[in-house]
Formats: sequence, C-alpha cells, structure tokens
Amino acid sequence: MGTKEKWYDHKVSVSDVKPEASEEDQAAAENVAKLIDAIYVQERTDKTDEQCAEAKKAWDALTDTQKDLVEGEDADPDYFGRDTGDASKDDALNADKIGDKEILVVSFGTSFNDSRAEDIGGIEKALATAYKDYAVRRAFTAQIIINHVLARDNEAIDNVDQALERAVNNGVKELIVQPTHLMHGAEYDELMDALKKYESKFTKVAVAEPLLGEVGKDASVINKDKETVAKAVVAEAVKTAKFDSIEAADKDGTAFVLMGHGTSHTANVTYSQMQTQMDKLGYKNVFIGTVEGEPEETELSKVIEKVKAAGYKKVVLRPLMVVAGDHANNDMAGDDADSWKSGFEASGAFEKIDCQISGLGRIADVQKLYVEHTGAVIK
Repeated sequence: MGTKEKWYDHKVSVSDVKPEASEEDQAAAENVAKLIDAIYVQERTDKTDEQCAEAKKAWDALTDTQKDLVEGEDADPDYFGRDTGDASKDDALNADKIGDKEILVVSFGTSFNDSRAEDIGGIEKALATAYKDYAVRRAFTAQIIINHVLARDNEAIDNVDQALERAVNNGVKELIVQPTHLMHGAEYDELMDALKKYESKFTKVAVAEPLLGEVGKDASVINKDKETVAKAVVAEAVKTAKFDSIEAADKDGTAFVLMGHGTSHTANVTYSQMQTQMDKLGYKNVFIGTVEGEPEETELSKVIEKVKAAGYKKVVLRPLMVVAGDHANNDMAGDDADSWKSGFEASGAFEKIDCQISGLGRIADVQKLYVEHTGAVIK
C-alpha cells in the first residue's frame, strides 16, 4: 500500500529457485564438510593419505544438490568442484633412483593445476635443462595444499621432510636447495630450520637465494635481482595489455598494480623496495600492493588512493607472486566484494579494471634468474 492509502500492483520475478534441502541431503553435505576440514591442516599424520581418500570418496557419492550444500570451517563446494586445469599435465617429481646429485625445488605450492604446471613446473624444467647432471625434485611447504591436491587429483607431492627423507633414502650426496619464495621471509626461515636436521646426512648441502635476493635494511635498498624481476614482470604486463611500452600505457592513462602476498615478517620491507625499484626504473604508473596489507603502505585502500591521486583512469591488476593461485584468482580477480578488482570498481574512480592472472614462475627471465641463483651455489 502506498503512502496515500492507494494499492499498487507489482510484478515480481523469481529465478534460480532451489528446493529446500532434506535432512538427508544436509547430513550428507555436513559429513563431507567435516572430512574436508579434517585435511585442511598444516600437519601431516600417519592417517593423512587415508583421510584424503575418504573425503574424495564421500564427495563423489554426493548428488549435485548435496554438493552445493557443503559448507564448513574451511570446506566449500569449490574444494573438489572447481576446475583449475588438468592435473595430469603436472609432474610431482617424486621418483626414486635418481643418482647422488639433487636439486630440490621448494615452493609454497598451489592447488591450481594449470598454475602449478606452468609457474612452478616452469622453474623446475628450466633448472633441469640447465643442470643435467642433477636430478630435480619438488617439495611444497604448505601441507594444506599437498592434501588438497592429493584428495582431489590423487597426485602425491612431498612436503619438505618427505623430500629430504627421500633424498637420504636415494643415497643423494650433494643436495642443492632452490627456494622459489620471493624473499627471506617466514617460509624461508622454516625451510632453513627443517634442513638443519638433515645437514649431516649429505656430503654437501647448499641453499640458493630466493628470487629477490637479500632483503636489505630499509626501503631504499635494492639490488640486481629486484631490478631483473621488476623489468621482467612489467614487460610481461605491458605486452599482455597490448601496449608497445610502459610509456605508451602511461599516456593511455593506464596504471599497473602488482599484488604481492605481504607478510608480518621483517622481510616485508621487500615490497617497499620493489616500489623503490619501479620508481628508479621510471615506471611511474606501476604500483606495489599486498593482500595482507603488510607493510601498511601496500594495503588495498592506500594503493587505490595512490593510483587515483596520480590521475590514472584505467587499471591492470597482476600478481607479484611466483604462482597465480588462490590469491590471484580470488583475492585479486574474484567477484566477491572484498577482492581487489571489486575494491577498485567500488571506488568509482576508474573507467576500466582488467586482471592478468599469470605468475612470475612462467616468465623466461625469472626462470633464468633462478637458474643463476642455483648455479651460484653449485660452483
């Protein structure tokens, strides 16, 4: 009824109506959610493999209606249902009988199959091509991701302890460890702690530099590694956006925002150093941000304000991450209100927002830099 006590007719359209779930459907979905939550953990146990298989079997037994109802502390329908590419294109690099010289490539990891094969796999293949006398093997530091890939795709990837035990059992004498991490952060520190338990079991153990090299004391400290990565990622971003140069993009009013992960570790100054490097190279339309908002000046709202204040009306978002995985697909390019794409759109200050979902690991110059870092400790 209107304000003047007059009745009005309104036509209402309702679409995508789903029937109310039965108790049986809800119970089946809740069971799978519990099984997923049980393997969404960072600690591996003797039951982990069995739990992963049980979760997948229970998921496969669900109807489509039941799958849509899966919701837990960490569980959702995308855990098993999202298509992230063909897992068979990836190589877990966990074969035995490999000789006595090994390069162990240690990555955080990703459950996105295409990204794992192209980004992490790209680095591993470059190292295998460059150092044919060494067997290249893989380890992930994120057990949560290892469990996800095992449960969904039945692909077994070693964690660091498993990979080191495998090397010992294979009789490896010379172990070269190449972290694919960006910096000397928390993941790198944990890797070094894990290695201490195994150092005496090899004739030689050497750890190569992470991608961006030494951290440095403040935001002004940059190095050749940071320059190489800055040039490489900007060149790829510009090419993908179909500009002839970064200057041409600037004239077009286009800014490139490179989204890193961010960390509370003291190594977070690395992101500020990368902004310093971009500025020194004259890339005035390139801005560095972080998902975690650490350091503070790289937090999303502050990055939006910087881009807006600089007068750019078009934005290209791209990950400053080795792998274009969950953060790139969801936190950066997702449709949820808290994604970076949505944040830039909601600001109302920009005419166009594009996303490039591509990791650093697939860039040839980045792969070459990892090869150089590995070579420096082999010699």
